[in-house]
Amino acid sequence: MNALVTPHDLAADLSRQAVKVIDVQYNLRGTPGPQLYAGAHLPGAPHLDLDEALAGPPGVRGRHPLPDPHVLETALRACGIDDDDHVVVYDQDASLAAGRAWWVLRWAAHPLVRVLDGGLAAWRRAGLPVTDAVPHPPQGSITVRAGSVPVLDAVGAADMARSGVLLDARTPERFRGVSEPIDRVAGRVPGSANLPIADLLDTDGRFLPPEHIRRVAAAVGVHRDTPVGTTCGSGVTAAQLALALHTAGIDAIPYIGSWSEWIEDPRRPIATGPQIA
Repeated sequence: MNALVTPHDLAADLSRQAVKVIDVQYNLRGTPGPQLYAGAHLPGAPHLDLDEALAGPPGVRGRHPLPDPHVLETALRACGIDDDDHVVVYDQDASLAAGRAWWVLRWAAHPLVRVLDGGLAAWRRAGLPVTDAVPHPPQGSITVRAGSVPVLDAVGAADMARSGVLLDARTPERFRGVSEPIDRVAGRVPGSANLPIADLLDTDGRFLPPEHIRRVAAAVGVHRDTPVGTTCGSGVTAAQLALALHTAGIDAIPYIGSWSEWIEDPRRPIATGPQIA
C-alpha cells in the first residue's frame, strides 16, 4: 500500500466513507497541536496528541519514547478506530508528527495507515474544506499489539552505525555538534551519517519523488539492500525519515530514543565535527 495520499484522492475516499482520518498537528516548539487543531482541521477528524498518545513520558528513554500500549489503544479507540479501518493521518504540513503516527500505528499492528502528503496546508491549497467543529466518533475497538515492526534501542543503533548505515535526520549543525538548541549535550552517535530530512521535502512540505530520495540516500551509502536505521533528537524526525525512505522502497528501523536517550548514559561515546568517510 502506498504510504502517501494526495488531497483529492483522500477527499474521494472520504466521500465513500472508505477511510477514517486523524489529525496529529504538532510542533516540537511553538504553537501546541491542540491549539492548531482548534483553529482548523479536516471535517470529521479527531485530534490525537503526540505527547500524550504517540509517545511516553520523557525521561531516561528520551524526550519521546515509545508510548504505553494501553494509553495508545485508549486514545485510538477514542478516535473511533477499529482493527480493519483504513486510516489516514496528517499534520499541518511537513508530516513530522504524521510520520511518527504512521510508524507508531504500524508498530501497534495497524498497517492500514497512510499519510496525507503535505498535510493540512496541501488540503487547503487544493481548495478543500476545513472546520473548527470537534467530532465525537463512536468508540472504536482497535487492539494494539506493540512491537509489530522492529525498533532500535541504543545498542542496536550503535550496531547499525557499525554494520549498516545509521542516518541522522537532524540539521548539519546539530549533527556536527556545532549547535544544540534542544538537548543538553551536542553531538551524534559515532559512525552515523547525516541525511537532513529537509533534503527530502519540497518547499511545501511534501515528500520529494522516490527517485530523488533514492539518489540522495545513495550519496550517503544507502541502497535498497542496505541495513538502515534512522535517528534524530527524540525519535520523531527519525520516524519521518523512515517514512520518506519507505516511499522510495527503502526499509529503515528508527532509533526511537534517539539522541535524547543516547546522552542519558555518560558511558556512551559522542562524536562531533565533520563526518568521517
